[in-house]
Amino acid sequence: MSREFTPETERQRLQLLGFLKPELLGSEFTHLEFPRRVLPKELGQRMLYRDQNMTGWAYKKIELEDLRFPLVCGEGKKARVMATIGVTRGLGDHNLKVCSSTLPIKPFLSCFPEVRVYDLTQYEHCPDDVLVLGTDGLWDVTTDYEVAATVDRVLSAYEPNDHSRYTALAQALVLGARGTPRDRGWRLPNNKLGSGDDISVFVIPLGGPGSYS
Repeated sequence: MSREFTPETERQRLQLLGFLKPELLGSEFTHLEFPRRVLPKELGQRMLYRDQNMTGWAYKKIELEDLRFPLVCGEGKKARVMATIGVTRGLGDHNLKVCSSTLPIKPFLSCFPEVRVYDLTQYEHCPDDVLVLGTDGLWDVTTDYEVAATVDRVLSAYEPNDHSRYTALAQALVLGARGTPRDRGWRLPNNKLGSGDDISVFVIPLGGPGSYS
């Protein structure tokens, strides 16, 4: 029902804005992306790059402007816009500036949400059909498939007419994302760090209790 908006998924939108309005990048950033930070000794050499029109990579000759910091840098949860912020959509922060700079970041942040309509009347739903609404604390450490597996496991342990099954599912998802305390902090079953962010989960039943067809 949704997709993440991150510096990586919105790279082309961000790069297009930087290309159309280079004054937003000043003399500090480039809208181009490279596999890694370009070094001064690589001037004149060829390196892979991509711009706002490219999903794949091509080669270009490194020029002086390419030594600037990339508009979008990092991978995964470490991806950042202008080396400062890890989100691309939000409200407020009109005065947010790049660290040690006067360049504003707000022009690159969109306040328009993604809206998707799901028509409940177009499908038949049973009590096990739910919508899981969660904050980053859940989705940063849990995949869609892991959430689906937890849904199946928890709901199958309760009778379809038991309303507490949905509360139990939400609790299981929160506890699963937090992990368990170990010597090196809270850990998930795969030994990765549990979520350190706010973990809020809503479980919304799409079918009424006992509505199996």
